[in-house]
Amino acid sequence: MVVRILGIETSCDETAAAVVEDGRVVRSSVVSSQIDLHARFGGVVPEVASRAHAALIGSVVHDALVEAGVGFGDLDAVAACHGPGLAGALLVGVSAAKAVALVQDIPYVGVNHLEAHLYAAWMERPDLQLPLAILVVSGGHTLVVVMEGHGRYRVVGETVDDAAGEAFDKVARHLGLGYPGGPAIDALSDVGDPAAIRFPRAMPGEADLSFAGLKTAVVNHVRAHPEAAVADVAASFQEAVVDQLTAKLLVAADAAGARTLVLGGGVAANRRLRTRVAELADATGRDAFLPPAALCTDNGAMIAAAAWWRLRAGDATGLEHGVDPNLRLPATG
Repeated sequence: MVVRILGIETSCDETAAAVVEDGRVVRSSVVSSQIDLHARFGGVVPEVASRAHAALIGSVVHDALVEAGVGFGDLDAVAACHGPGLAGALLVGVSAAKAVALVQDIPYVGVNHLEAHLYAAWMERPDLQLPLAILVVSGGHTLVVVMEGHGRYRVVGETVDDAAGEAFDKVARHLGLGYPGGPAIDALSDVGDPAAIRFPRAMPGEADLSFAGLKTAVVNHVRAHPEAAVADVAASFQEAVVDQLTAKLLVAADAAGARTLVLGGGVAANRRLRTRVAELADATGRDAFLPPAALCTDNGAMIAAAAWWRLRAGDATGLEHGVDPNLRLPATG
């Protein structure tokens, strides 16, 4: 029997909805980005994001159902991201999902945003062999996870300060590259020399990550060397970030005996990171899963996919449960 789930994602600045069958067949995926709304502020403004979600959620869900060729009555469950994220933004998606669940009398599943990024891989590669070493990298989160089974995770390392995506945005702003910073630095690095400047790689030999010191080193270097080519600064900064990310991923994979390296999150779209993870997998005799761009950024499909696995384990969510802006990935492994 096919299980059809509507997934809703409103944790930050994308209003997204998707219909997914059996945890991996994406019937539709609609994402409405708010980048243009926040660009003039140089970052996401929570109140602006919440109001935009409230204005867009109805049409985004409608478009997802139309694209999938189904109606509310064809759904078996509805899911929404309930954390982590911006409180007001999360409330919009969770309220919409609960309304559908109540009216249609179907299960509601509250999904952890970080867990959803883990399950993005399973939609493309249902044959992945556990355990997996997964690097989740975004504007708000950077962590290395060993996935030992469905619903069983170990957070091996995480950032102690800035997330990698946040560091990209801050450095890009200092270099005058605008917002969002990740794509701008990625593009400019094509014409820069990644070995031009040796920026620090923080916390060598440890499982956790840190990017605040790297960000400060870039600012200090630019102030001391205003003649430095911006492309060289961007490429050298990016290389320092990628070096740290891949080093931590390898340590986790070795410790867990993981034969597959997986990327997730918005920064997983960074071309240098994707190249280095693929090279790392080849050099160590491992497989690598690099998600397509549509599954890197926040989307409703990954929410629905994670919800399907939760439902299989009998883990629906009561309608009395709210949102948790500071929700962490449960260490269940």
